[in-house]
Amino acid sequence: MLRVLFVANRQRTGRWLAEAFSADSVSNVRLDEVVGSAAGMARLRDDTYDAVLLSHDPPELNALDLVEGYRAGGAHEPIIVMGLQSEQEMAAACFERGADGYVCASTTTSRNLIWVLARAVQYHQLMRENHRLGLAQQQRLQREHDEAERLLEQQRALVGELEAIQGRGPATREGKPSEPCQQLPAAAWRLPRHLPQELVIHYRELLRAYVIMGSGHLACELSRLADLLAGAGVTARQAMQLHVLVLEEMVSGLGSRSTRHVMTRADLLALEIMIHLAENYRARWREMIDPPMQQLLPGFEKFRPAEFCEETRRGRGPCPADNAPETRGR
Repeated sequence: MLRVLFVANRQRTGRWLAEAFSADSVSNVRLDEVVGSAAGMARLRDDTYDAVLLSHDPPELNALDLVEGYRAGGAHEPIIVMGLQSEQEMAAACFERGADGYVCASTTTSRNLIWVLARAVQYHQLMRENHRLGLAQQQRLQREHDEAERLLEQQRALVGELEAIQGRGPATREGKPSEPCQQLPAAAWRLPRHLPQELVIHYRELLRAYVIMGSGHLACELSRLADLLAGAGVTARQAMQLHVLVLEEMVSGLGSRSTRHVMTRADLLALEIMIHLAENYRARWREMIDPPMQQLLPGFEKFRPAEFCEETRRGRGPCPADNAPETRGR
């Protein structure tokens, strides 16, 4: 049921239209009538209505001033003004004061009034819903930003703990009790000195591209970056420190935009970088302990260096070179 408050003057301008509107069998409307602006304000303060009809009969009841007072007092109900002037004269003035429409009591019909009120009610419902969704969106974005800050704090604490463990390594190995790790303040965070600024700029651009494109198109770039980091002797802790600092700059530059997608892609990038870096260091370690040997040309497999033959002559077995065709006749 649609509840409508009709604020009339003493002459009850438009009363017949309001009664016809209330008696229309198609519309389910409950119409409450009060006389005077003070009574209307009191009724709006004490009760809730879906719409308000105002009679316009200056100077006794100036609906334009009344609408302005209603809006200034915080009334958000749809307000329709009814008067004897034409719509061409009053419509623009009513809209400027905050009303939702104007109907001429002499020329309009109850059916037209029903539709004017229905459109005004629908408009205000949409505005309230839009406001509610806007607040929910702001709260969601704020929660995402808070969550991103918490994740960055945890990542900074992780890197700080690794640095503290490395700093007290000898004492820990001697069995001395370890002190609790202290988190580094944000102001104390700096890039490692040996990392060039070009590398930081390159990683920043790579992170932006990764957030947009994902990992499918950047596998070669990540492999080359891991090889570059390994060649420069960058540890996993330093690489993570670089990642956190660049990510913090990106998140702070997002403003009111969502951070969930950025944080998700950034976590995947950090994981992929660590995998590539670990595999690169593993390959370098295997190459160090088992260096590649130059293969002999075909037909020279039975020849060995002179030092090897000298060792075999000292009692470790026959020298394969003595069995060569060139040495048998000597």
